[in-house]
Amino acid sequence: MPNASDRPRRVTVDGNGPMLIEGPVEIVREDGTIAASDRFVVAVCTCRRSRILPWCDTSHRRRRKPPGAAPREDGGGPDPKDTKDTHDGDHH
Repeated sequence: MPNASDRPRRVTVDGNGPMLIEGPVEIVREDGTIAASDRFVVAVCTCRRSRILPWCDTSHRRRRKPPGAAPREDGGGPDPKDTKDTHDGDHH
């Protein structure tokens, strides 16, 4: 296995935030370019709202579940139709 280490890299997934990956890491973007980090742990954006993709910039915190919103049938986070932005501006 290329770049094999003594132990596998740990990836921590949180449905309400970024994916945390033990570093160092190289992430291959859709266009084939590589984003690299030698940090101990990196936060990779999963909401796709970050302005510094692939890294998390905490943009996911700007989405919140309004009081009384129905849970998703699949058990995930709030239903997208019940989630609203807490800021005005760009809607991607």
